[in-house]
Amino acid sequence: MTSGWRGRGRGRSRGESLSPTETTEMVAPSRTVRLGRVQPQAPGNRTVFCNDREGNSLAKFKGNSVSTTKYDIFTFLPKGLFEQIKRVANGYFLFISILSCTPVSPVSPVTNVVPLGLVLLVTLAKEAWEDWKRFQNDLSINNTEIEVLQGGMWVTTPWKKLQVGDIVKVKQDEFFPADLLFLASTNSDGVCYIETANLDGETNLKIRKALEKTWDYVAPDKVSEFKGEIQCEQPNNSLYTFTGNLILQKQTLPLSPNQILLRGCSLRNTEYIVGAVVFTGHETKVMMNSMKIPSKRSTLEKKLDKLIIALFTVLFCMCLLGAIGSGIFINKKYYYLRFDSTKGSDIAELQFNPGNRFTVAALTMFTLITLYSPIIPISLYVSIEMIKFFQCNQFINNDLHMYHAESNTPALARTSNLNEELGQVEYIFSDKTGTLTRNLMEFFKCSIGGEIYGSGITEIEIGSAQRSGAKVEVQRSSDTVREKGFNFDDSRLMRGAWRNEPNPDMCKEFFRCLAICHTVLPEGEETPEKIRYQAASPDESALVVAAKNFGFFFYKRTPTMIYVRESHVYNLGQVEDVPYEILNVLEFNSTRKRQSVVCRYPDGRLVLYCKGADTVIYERLTDGDNQLKKTTRENLETFGSAGLRTLCLAFRDLSADEYENWNEKYIQSKSSLRDREKKLDEVAELIEKNLVLIGATAIEDKLQEGVPSCIETLSRAGIKIWVLTGDKMETAINIAYACKLINNSMKQFVMSSETDAIREVEEKGDQVEIARFMKETVKKELKRCHEEALEHLSSASGQKLALVIDGKCLMYALDPSLRVILLNLSLNCSAVVCCRVSPLQKAQVTSLVRKGAKRITLSIGDGANDVSMIQAAHVGVGISGQEGMQAVMASDFAIAQFRFLTDLLLVHGRWSYIRICKVVTYFFYKNLTFTLTQFWFTFQTGFSGQRFYDDWYQSLYNVIFTSFPVIIMGLFDKDVSASLSKKYPELYQEGIKNTFFKWRVVATWAFFAIYQSLVLHYFVMATSTKAMNSSGKIFGLWDISTMAFTCVVMTVNLRLLMMCNTITRWHYITVGGSILIWFIFVFIYSAIDWGRSQENIFLTIYVLMSTSYFYLSLLLVPVAALFVDFLYLGGQRWFVPYDYQVVQEIHRDEPEDRQILLEIGNQLTPDQARSYAIMQLPAQKSKHTGFAFDSPGYESFFAAQAGVYVPQKAWDVAKRASMKSRTKTNNKQ
Repeated sequence: MTSGWRGRGRGRSRGESLSPTETTEMVAPSRTVRLGRVQPQAPGNRTVFCNDREGNSLAKFKGNSVSTTKYDIFTFLPKGLFEQIKRVANGYFLFISILSCTPVSPVSPVTNVVPLGLVLLVTLAKEAWEDWKRFQNDLSINNTEIEVLQGGMWVTTPWKKLQVGDIVKVKQDEFFPADLLFLASTNSDGVCYIETANLDGETNLKIRKALEKTWDYVAPDKVSEFKGEIQCEQPNNSLYTFTGNLILQKQTLPLSPNQILLRGCSLRNTEYIVGAVVFTGHETKVMMNSMKIPSKRSTLEKKLDKLIIALFTVLFCMCLLGAIGSGIFINKKYYYLRFDSTKGSDIAELQFNPGNRFTVAALTMFTLITLYSPIIPISLYVSIEMIKFFQCNQFINNDLHMYHAESNTPALARTSNLNEELGQVEYIFSDKTGTLTRNLMEFFKCSIGGEIYGSGITEIEIGSAQRSGAKVEVQRSSDTVREKGFNFDDSRLMRGAWRNEPNPDMCKEFFRCLAICHTVLPEGEETPEKIRYQAASPDESALVVAAKNFGFFFYKRTPTMIYVRESHVYNLGQVEDVPYEILNVLEFNSTRKRQSVVCRYPDGRLVLYCKGADTVIYERLTDGDNQLKKTTRENLETFGSAGLRTLCLAFRDLSADEYENWNEKYIQSKSSLRDREKKLDEVAELIEKNLVLIGATAIEDKLQEGVPSCIETLSRAGIKIWVLTGDKMETAINIAYACKLINNSMKQFVMSSETDAIREVEEKGDQVEIARFMKETVKKELKRCHEEALEHLSSASGQKLALVIDGKCLMYALDPSLRVILLNLSLNCSAVVCCRVSPLQKAQVTSLVRKGAKRITLSIGDGANDVSMIQAAHVGVGISGQEGMQAVMASDFAIAQFRFLTDLLLVHGRWSYIRICKVVTYFFYKNLTFTLTQFWFTFQTGFSGQRFYDDWYQSLYNVIFTSFPVIIMGLFDKDVSASLSKKYPELYQEGIKNTFFKWRVVATWAFFAIYQSLVLHYFVMATSTKAMNSSGKIFGLWDISTMAFTCVVMTVNLRLLMMCNTITRWHYITVGGSILIWFIFVFIYSAIDWGRSQENIFLTIYVLMSTSYFYLSLLLVPVAALFVDFLYLGGQRWFVPYDYQVVQEIHRDEPEDRQILLEIGNQLTPDQARSYAIMQLPAQKSKHTGFAFDSPGYESFFAAQAGVYVPQKAWDVAKRASMKSRTKTNNKQ
């Protein structure tokens, strides 16, 4: 906060020393001028006085009440209407409605006001309902109770009444009501365990550690004495950083994210904690992250806007033609029309004044705009939204082919805006780990002291052998140890046998590095068989499990200690529990690409253990022992070619003086309020040097089930797949081979920065020269590869191309001067693999193709590092895998396995594209047909603007008489079955080429609309000249228009049946029902005498139906109108069929395999039936919407009500906690 004043001045002096992990520094006296208890708030940070509401009151911190609603009671109507009128079509109809209220309008205002009112009413009702649900959620959250320290005792208070500086008590399974500074917990070591599933979707527990100085503040009498002062950063949206200091008893204690408990997290495995409120309400980090993902519009929707503009153009031309015709027609020679007698100044009189033809033409222009307004389909947008909504909720979300029973995860459409975009994807950008692979890491091989251990063979090696025609036999020892995370087979290291190896000391350091250098939390019993590890990543867990199997069992952790049960270290069979003091943890991040731990042995030895990427570790190794470095690098390349994930391990012995000097700098950096992370990284560089190489680990991440066949199918569909990964080039290439993205028949272009020439320049260390040389090299390689690619494409061989490029080369290739060449080369390749790339580069590559090539792109990933790539593509797909839910939260669609892309794109995407195309073109056709019948009538009325149809006919044409069948077509039309869509993936190319929504298709529909309107108008008009009613009178205007309107309704509804590939009972019901509704309406409407306003319609239909003319016209006119359509459809299918029509003919005699959704229960096993029953349970958005992200749904809550068993999931905690609080409340009552 930059405004307001802060209270209470406090004297400061140097404090006494603390433990190595928590040290103080002197705080300089304040330079601000103190005014009693008040001092100015520094603009760069906030000062919070704990347990002192009076001191914080002048700062005017925001309250803890949150609101996620879009409207309130005063703004709903004006803001809601404004949001709707911003749409071009709605704005246009508002203009028409206003125009229809003027004297120039030939129709009643009801003609345009009623349809617009219905559309706005439906949309506003939907907005109101959604906002009401948000309001209810906010109310539930704001009134959740929490215990706050007041008057020396814990007092139950609603969340909304919390204030900054309050001391709160949070119990187990409760949620943190605000961003808290963690002071103390019931655990003796000052730690607590939290679950962050509502923030990032990660279900593994995180550990938080209070400052040692605050551990005692647990009891209310003790907490009442706490009078700390927090100086910290201003509110921001960075979930994983926090910079601040706690001033307590004249000492400054540095604060880190380790002491911060964020709103939205829940307390686990801890009785209760005590914390001080730092940020409240909308200033909490999670609420500042609650911005909506920028909305995406589909390409087809953008093209629809162009079609609407084209209709505007047609409308303008029709009105202009009519206006010119009116100016010419209004002439004094037609004296019998009494034009010359209109001498007044009234607008209606000026419109027919032959003395001012320009005024006549201008006023007629507005008249005709009102008359022809139905050419723009007002109900189109509403119908499309309804169709898309049902497509997502009923078809995509409930498709069993995309349901993963193992993890109980169905597909989830998080938006309905992009359904049809799924049917036009040409480029897929995929992450590798967790997306193509399972992200279930297993320790597979290792290199210690240059020696490779582990005799297993990976899937990649088997695939490579099969490509070369060799046979591979996988043999395993009978006594091989196998558990989750450990798939290692080599007796030389197992059961203490490593003591007999040539390098036992190196083996011991290797195992200790695995057991100590990590942030894993143990859970459960302290036995190797029953212990469970909570790790930030599967890799880290696999390394700790490996250490356990090698005899170095990590079983207990405190904030400052790690306990390892070591076996066979000194004597075979001897087991010893060894405590290691953890002095510092230098954490892993994407910039450092390494993690280090400084620990003290029981004998006082100080050691730094470090593990990280090979490129980072090798830069920090001590000089000498080049043979070990060379051998280990060769081993790393061997592991990479086998598709294994590698890490290098190193260590360094530290002297006490060296460590103390470094630790002082570390503490200073840790206490800094500005650029703390940067300074910590700089200090880490001072100690992470002169490392001794121990060896390397190799972890296998197997391919997901069905990935190779999925990629092969998508390639046949014309979709090009790019893999963007942070792995080494050898690993990426072998994975690409294993999943059939690349094969030996392809011409491969490889651009790597690991060449001798580049290494030679890099060794000189001149950064400017390195950049220049790299750019020139990349430029030459790009041009060479592009020229070769063009030669191959022009040759008769038809050989497919593949490009492999690493991150360094890509960085220069994305330079504005080179990106065009890179794009042209990439677009000519069937497969592209980018390795060693950063999250930013992933997004840049995606944007390059999206914006540069203007192709439809889809990005798919499973981790937080894929979020930018997912948001950069037209369609983002998240994999709900092992790395949390960050990717899912940022995605448009979520699936559990990569192979489900086949169904998502080739089935649902393709169907949605075809359906929406048909809906749009049909709307265009039926509205143009209807409007043109009015247009042809204008020629017979001297362009006077005389209406042909009754106002209510025109009003209800789009809203009632033709609206329901088109929705059914958009939901159920299906050219080929799901199985055939996957059997013939080439059908998908019709969507990539946009076959069904080209201007040629629109022009064809326009031709039939013109033809049918001519038939409908002139056939009815011509045949009515000799028709008479039972009284012998000829038919009048309203008799003819009613007859014509009946034929129009019949024709356009029957035409819809002709364009459907699948006709269900719903088609018959809606088409027949629409026609029946018209007759019921006209029977009632014409039976009532409405007075002078509608006197011409009175008994019209009854007069018509008493003549044979009505029945003959009803039979013959629609047939004549649709006859040419019938011939066209037959000729097109016979002579120039679409691909899907060929498939239909091939399988015309086969029974249709319906997309079975709800009926499939009879075919399931009991386990599958239970899983499916779980999937069918109603989903509910999080009651805790203040947590920024909606949880996927609380299945277990609904399952309990439905009598279905379901295992607990992370997101169930929120519901469980709220249910518990309610139960307690009820019990109190």
